Amino acid sequence: MARSMQWETDGLDWPNRKVSRFVNADGLRWHVQEFPSLTDEHKESAPVILLLHGTGSSSHSWREVAPLLALHARVVVLDLPGHAFTSMPHATEQSLVGMANHVAKLLTSLSISPTIVVGHSAGAAVAARMILDRAIMPKALVSLNGALLSFSGLAGQFFSPIARLLASMPLVARFFAWQSADSAMVERLIASTGSKLDAKGLQLYAKLVRNEGHVDAALAMMAHWDLQQLQSELHKIKIPVWMVAAHNDLTVPAEQAAQVAKELQFPEVVMWPKLGHLAHEENPVLCAQLIQKIMQGLANSPAPEKRQPAVA
Repeated sequence: MARSMQWETDGLDWPNRKVSRFVNADGLRWHVQEFPSLTDEHKESAPVILLLHGTGSSSHSWREVAPLLALHARVVVLDLPGHAFTSMPHATEQSLVGMANHVAKLLTSLSISPTIVVGHSAGAAVAARMILDRAIMPKALVSLNGALLSFSGLAGQFFSPIARLLASMPLVARFFAWQSADSAMVERLIASTGSKLDAKGLQLYAKLVRNEGHVDAALAMMAHWDLQQLQSELHKIKIPVWMVAAHNDLTVPAEQAAQVAKELQFPEVVMWPKLGHLAHEENPVLCAQLIQKIMQGLANSPAPEKRQPAVA
């Protein structure tokens, strides 16, 4: 088994392959997908939407959302460090700060300044960290089932140490990838998030989790993930943050959206019924419509005033 995914073989049927390219930046080889705006005659002036996936996922997560958004904006999608077709940095750089720094330097090298950043799960934390570090200055952040709060109690005490232990054992990723050869195991893994995906979605996740390099990256990310500092700084974010939560999310409890909103200056809370952690894959049209609505609202509204969380 190859240590990392190979574009020439694993990427032959990758979603939106035609807009994929590889970029060398900050010591990594990145897989980037860029969808030019289909409606703006002056492509340079089109708003830019950056989409960031979560732990263990990849650019494929936005396979149906990105083309819909490209009807109205320039859309940029990437594989986070170590995930899918982007090369792996040193394991310690899979921390929140390390990953945010890597992504920020990639965007700088591409001269990309996002108008809106949409982050799913851990991708929302990466986006928030970049905003707090002023590495990017978007007009809004959209957190889809965002993992922005650290584990509490015993889970918080043991999660990272256990993840670090697993990540340090070379055979763990290989064993997990071998186990994932069983399609039923992959189906159970997705079901554990509270989401229901079609056959294509299951096939793509199966391809990811059967690759030990990708699994290594996800384990390293979990092992070095620490949200305590981010959580303490959320009140410093000075742009609107849309906290989107799904009622059936079994990974990030929906009630966390309201908890995070209390820490923000300009929060909006949206609850999606009947969807799970991978809500944007279950209902890409709903997701794209919300982001388009946010983009239109930003274009037509003055600077936000600090107020109490609103539930949409």
